[in-house]
Amino acid sequence: MTEQIGKIKLDLTHYPGEDFYCDGQIEDELLEITKNYAEIEYQRIIEEKASWPILYHLSPLRENIVDWIPMEKTAKVLEVGSGCGAITGALSRKAGEVVCVDLSKKRSLINAYRHSECENVTIHVGNFKDIEPDLSADFDYICLIGVFEYGQSYMGTDKPFEEFLNIIMKHLAPGGRVVIAIENKYGLKYFAGCKEDHLGTYFSGIENYADGGGVRTFSRKGLENIFSACGVKNYTFYYPYPDYKFMTTVYSDAYQPGKGELSNNLRNFDRERMLLFDEKHAFDGIVEDNLFSVFANSYEVIIGDGFDVKYAKYSNDRAPEYRIRTEISRDDEGVTVVKKHPLCEVAKEHVRGMEVAYHNLQERYKGGNIAINKCELHEEENDMWASFEFLEGRLLSEMLDECLEKDDINKFHALFKEYVERTGYNAEYPVADFDLIFANIMVSGDKWSIIDYEWTFGKAVDVKELAFRAVYCYLLEDEKRNKLNVDLILQELGITEEEAAYFREQEMDFQKFVTGKHHSMSEMRNRIGCQIIQPVKWFERYKDIQRVNRVQIYEDRGDGLSEEKSYFVPEAYVSEQEVEFTLNVDGDVQMLRIDPSQDCCVVRIEELVFNGKAVPVTDKKIFYTNGKVLKPGAGAVFATQDPNIYIKVSELDRQAANILYARMTVVRLPVAVAQDMAANVKKIF
Repeated sequence: MTEQIGKIKLDLTHYPGEDFYCDGQIEDELLEITKNYAEIEYQRIIEEKASWPILYHLSPLRENIVDWIPMEKTAKVLEVGSGCGAITGALSRKAGEVVCVDLSKKRSLINAYRHSECENVTIHVGNFKDIEPDLSADFDYICLIGVFEYGQSYMGTDKPFEEFLNIIMKHLAPGGRVVIAIENKYGLKYFAGCKEDHLGTYFSGIENYADGGGVRTFSRKGLENIFSACGVKNYTFYYPYPDYKFMTTVYSDAYQPGKGELSNNLRNFDRERMLLFDEKHAFDGIVEDNLFSVFANSYEVIIGDGFDVKYAKYSNDRAPEYRIRTEISRDDEGVTVVKKHPLCEVAKEHVRGMEVAYHNLQERYKGGNIAINKCELHEEENDMWASFEFLEGRLLSEMLDECLEKDDINKFHALFKEYVERTGYNAEYPVADFDLIFANIMVSGDKWSIIDYEWTFGKAVDVKELAFRAVYCYLLEDEKRNKLNVDLILQELGITEEEAAYFREQEMDFQKFVTGKHHSMSEMRNRIGCQIIQPVKWFERYKDIQRVNRVQIYEDRGDGLSEEKSYFVPEAYVSEQEVEFTLNVDGDVQMLRIDPSQDCCVVRIEELVFNGKAVPVTDKKIFYTNGKVLKPGAGAVFATQDPNIYIKVSELDRQAANILYARMTVVRLPVAVAQDMAANVKKIF
């Protein structure tokens, strides 16, 4: 039983006739999109919909997790849990044959319509346990991307993950590899307040899934224990960052992140999160202590031989003509090199321009005191890239950070002055690297080198503008750098406020030029609207509320009101704005003063009853306040942090034992707002 969608074949031999897993209406919407729109239109749709499921299933960034893997064009690939085809297209472009397995027919249809022009893809629909016996044993790659954690659902046995992996391994060709992408149960984002990805609860993985659930993620050690139980000894760990879903960078044990690199951490697209601490600063300490492999948010494990690629970074949050992948790998002679690959056909010209930029910058800085990292262009039948030397040393940004950490401002300015002198050499020459930020300068002894110059233009650019942009970008990357006195930098460069405003405007135009006016992932997160809750701020607010939201009572027994004899009514605030309490009032009390809050506020009297009778709040002889009435008998605004309500008890029907019941609405106001409101109230109540 088969169904043909374009060039893709759906094998329904083991389809049970209904989908047992479905996300409902969103899958219908995805099916309509993939049926009626070309892939080039997905980005527009993603931005218009501002919906997490649309972003998750259709974003091209999902492909990054497999795009960096150097597959042979003849490779045969098995993709288990292919879903809506987030990575199927990338596998189809890289490999010779792709076999997909997924439980859902609806999702498989979405995948098929999305990639209907891929003639090397077959999708098997049904339960993996039913399909598995029919699969061949000659796959060069088997991909479990976001799948291994569901091992219990696939197997339903006592040791589901070990048995799942053993079954998967049976289908490998000699020398084949298994690719597993999975969350780290001890990923830093979970400690910082992100919910567990599958269960949507806080700290589930950290607490070792104490409340159960059908999903399990693992630490590195946990995965290694499973591999050991399966007899797997040859494997390599990679570390997708921020996580494997929308990976922008992948690190390895051979190339770990440097201090300051891990700053893109607010990635909660699907639900709200807490923010218990700044993950960037925590990662800095983790990197310093060589613990990144423990606290990385995700793992990508290659079972089998590893790759020469040590590191890859994606710049595909850009306009198509500038989308590239930067990688660090070993060449055929074992030398470490940096390569920049175009991610699409239209980006090839941008990569070709890097070699031109190298030669032009060489000419500009000839006789100067700054080197240009050598670039060579390589073009093959199915690939092209620009290669650069891998330079050792320290980034200028790191050296400047060190100056700020040590409060050595003199050295900071000395380095900055040297930067201006070296990069500003031969400034009239009609070539300029617009991206001369501090992180693109490598320092080794007295040798300074420009290591990245993809944004080189054929015109002269004012040295002041380049230096201003370097400082501007430097400050934006880390709040800790705000201790730098920017005014001194501007004075040093001779930049006026008008020029600074112009340069900032130029920077915004440049970013629009690079992104093609597309929304960045950070902007999409904000548009989707997932809240970030900062408990520290809530705690401070709670303490403030506890201080302010208190009802204080004063009693005048003929000797006046005094602070010493006042008291607070316990639990008078039943909510942040609702006040309700009952007082026992001695028979000798002449006057009661009620302070409904300890701050400026608006108070509405809902009920005020003395001995079963309503207090006449419109009678000025009995009831008055230091606020201004908004409406007779309704309430008053208090432009003071000491709001008072007076009840002349002696004018009421008193008994030996008296009961006062009060219910009010109290809304706290900023001082300025309270003053403005009070100024517009004509009568004092």
